[in-house]
Amino acid sequence: MKTPRLKGIIDRRILINYQIDKEVLENYLPKPFKPKLVNGKGIGGICLIRLKEIRPKGFPKQIGISSENGAHRIAVEWVENGKLKEGVYIPRRDTSSKLNSLAGGTLFPGIHHLANFTVNEKGGNYDIRFISEDQTSISIQATETHKWNNESVFENLKCASDFFEYASIGYAPDKNDFDGLELKTKNWKVSLLEVENVESSFFEDENIFPKGSVKFDNGLLMKDIKHEWIGLKKIKKT
Repeated sequence: MKTPRLKGIIDRRILINYQIDKEVLENYLPKPFKPKLVNGKGIGGICLIRLKEIRPKGFPKQIGISSENGAHRIAVEWVENGKLKEGVYIPRRDTSSKLNSLAGGTLFPGIHHLANFTVNEKGGNYDIRFISEDQTSISIQATETHKWNNESVFENLKCASDFFEYASIGYAPDKNDFDGLELKTKNWKVSLLEVENVESSFFEDENIFPKGSVKFDNGLLMKDIKHEWIGLKKIKKT
């Protein structure tokens, strides 16, 4: 079943980004994916996104659905038909929506795990956390800021913004393949977050990421972004 083109609004999107040792990612990533590096470091992170009015393109927004969603992401490169491509590998997606969870792999590409989200947002402060049925969890506390992290592998906000805008293609594992999805935004705009605390059961799993191999890099925020999701041809697992 081909994934229909979907449209809606990104009401809020938070990207919590890490520097990760490239050797660790090279050992973790499945073929054909390889880590995309910035100043010698791999880039991974957490996406916490609230979607509104999501519906097939051409349908009225009144039938659209809203949901809170979380994803673990790793910036990658791969060769497709002799051309170097870039995007993100998404080992894990979680959602507050039973529909997203049930329709994962059909209407919504990839497996979506059902999770319980707790969200508190007020005055530029964000406290977001979730825990899924298998105890995968994320928790972040952050505040809007104009201050750049001087320890980032990115030179400035524009460099980080460009990096993630270009990484608009994501592939997530399904049973036998990698499901692909491309994000097309109408008005890309990113601002900064000061992250006071972040916890991720995935990135803190020392069986995957040995102690010292992962370091916080930056936090980014997007609001009120009109967009479309476009299903892509699957990549076969090798």
